[in-house]
Amino acid sequence: MAKSGDKNHDWNSDSEADRTLVEDGANRRPYMRGIMVHSLMARGIAFEEAYQTADQVRERIRGRSVVPKEELAKAVLEILGPRSDRAESAVPAGDEITITGRGLGLPFSKGILSQSLLAAAIDPHDAFEVAREIERALVSRGEREVDRRELRELAYQVLGQRIGAEAARRYLIWRKYQDPERPVMILLGGAAGVGKTSLALEVAHRLGIGRVLSTDSIRQIMRLMLSPAIAPAIHGSSYDAHRLLSSVERDGAEQVIGGFREQAATVSVGIRASLERAVNENASLVMDGVSLVPGLIDLEPFSKIADVIFLVVGTLDEESFSNRFAARATETKYRPPHRYLENLDSILQIQDHFLELAERFEVPIVDNISFDRSVLLIIRHVTDTLSQRHGFNPEDLL
Repeated sequence: MAKSGDKNHDWNSDSEADRTLVEDGANRRPYMRGIMVHSLMARGIAFEEAYQTADQVRERIRGRSVVPKEELAKAVLEILGPRSDRAESAVPAGDEITITGRGLGLPFSKGILSQSLLAAAIDPHDAFEVAREIERALVSRGEREVDRRELRELAYQVLGQRIGAEAARRYLIWRKYQDPERPVMILLGGAAGVGKTSLALEVAHRLGIGRVLSTDSIRQIMRLMLSPAIAPAIHGSSYDAHRLLSSVERDGAEQVIGGFREQAATVSVGIRASLERAVNENASLVMDGVSLVPGLIDLEPFSKIADVIFLVVGTLDEESFSNRFAARATETKYRPPHRYLENLDSILQIQDHFLELAERFEVPIVDNISFDRSVLLIIRHVTDTLSQRHGFNPEDLL
């Protein structure tokens, strides 16, 4: 993964000319930002912060042939400042705790544990503090090994004490789906600009779901396969697809919705294929997109082979819509805000259509006023839905 504007640069390595060796005793190895990012994330640092820290460290040592490991560690602590304690392992070297079970021993990491705790729909800071408390408990006992089930029970207890019984229950429910008998497919539909993709990425991250897909990608692939003469609607945006159709007039709310639905209906073929593949591979999935329209895709065939959880994301405040489109101008040159602002009425018409269908088909609506709040609401809905469908008893999962 390279930073924007750095197309030919791999963040996991540096060019030979810039390479700096890190000296650790008698050993020397090249400094690699990718390795540092991974190390910081394992200690609970968020990806963006870990990446920025590793990048700043690289700039500090650029041009030097050899740097002692101790100097590197000092630089990391200086950059992180008040958060530096999160980058230090609380388990002394030589006293590493091993997680046992399933025939495999893995090193305990509070970073990894705090990641799994996010499924309880709690704040990342709270998740890290719970993981830290669990680590301290294990260290104080002098534990060198801990069984996976024992660790899960300890996490359940500490979550219940610090956060509450519901959070602890949600954690256990989702842990059952880390190795699912049937995949979980979370679908986030909604009009352009409501924040679906950002929510999908964050929800997938917190739940540890590795497969994330946007219907925009499916539509783009279909554009390459189907010419405008065959499928004209998919060659426009959701809000102006009607302008590409000869069968509808160019203006009016009904025409906007007609063009939008024709585009979504075409893309739904690719959506169904993607869902079927996820089922065949028993892989959980988070999918977002404007083409995920309630009632347009028949999800009933999936009900016995997967847990499909559908939500509609909206931004009900018009000013928030405008602000979000303006913000996109600073993120990418390919989405100038005027295209969206000029078509705001059409986008709002499509959103109203989504809300009406959500009401008709009893699909929950997430009003994306606060990103963090929306993420927690989606995760809570996922775990609560799984619990209602399958009647989990938390004690049975320990």
